[in-house]
Amino acid sequence: MLHHVTDPVASGYDAVFAAMPNATTFHRLWRTHACGDDFPPDFYHISFVTLAELRRIARDLALAPEDTLVDIGCGMGGPALWLARQTGAHVIGVDASSAGVGLANERAAQLGLADRARFRVGTFASTGLAPESANGIVSEDALQYAPEKRAVFAEAQRVLAPGGRFVFTAFELAPERVAGLPVLGVDPVEDFAPLLKDAGFGVDLYEGVRGWPEPMTSAYQALIDAKDELTEEMGEAAVTALMSELTVTLQIRPYRRRVLVSATKQT
Repeated sequence: MLHHVTDPVASGYDAVFAAMPNATTFHRLWRTHACGDDFPPDFYHISFVTLAELRRIARDLALAPEDTLVDIGCGMGGPALWLARQTGAHVIGVDASSAGVGLANERAAQLGLADRARFRVGTFASTGLAPESANGIVSEDALQYAPEKRAVFAEAQRVLAPGGRFVFTAFELAPERVAGLPVLGVDPVEDFAPLLKDAGFGVDLYEGVRGWPEPMTSAYQALIDAKDELTEEMGEAAVTALMSELTVTLQIRPYRRRVLVSATKQT
């Protein structure tokens, strides 16, 4: 959702991240409407990934202890840190927001995971990581924001070791609804599977997530209704950036569906 930034909106998302430690109302509403009340509070995030989905992602990644997992568009690092604890893997998170990366590194230290989780500034298509240095790549509700989707999958292919898995959730875009929009309208993709295959991945799983778009619409509307409370807790800059995305999404409905994807780098 909101934690994966591109240059035109980076300052707004930095403001959102900086406000998150004090955003009590946001976290309450997000747990109720988006990620679920059973999601561990220590690993809070602002994607739509539920605990059940994260467990499935962990299983599909098939990581062994001490393997290396990369989270692209990691935001504040909540799901990545959960995966580090759950699997025993070493995690490297990459995000364009310096505020998100800073908070993720702080949380790693607070959770006693600084020895196996580190976060750095980078982009979807330019992680700065060595070739074939990762055993798995994950991303949560982020790839729809990437300005060049093919470049993302080319980078994943470069960074993954042979046989490594790329598991992600993302939103398929409806090109006719996002034409002319910044960010979402730059490279709208209706189906990620052909791009994965072109990049040298075998697609093991590609399925729409059931129940959509209800979690998004209810969560976004609840946040809009709580604007005054959010402004008091998070500040004007953060809420202005937040409301802009929420309002546009509800009005335009840019997404075809939310998908869960698992792909394997071909040897």
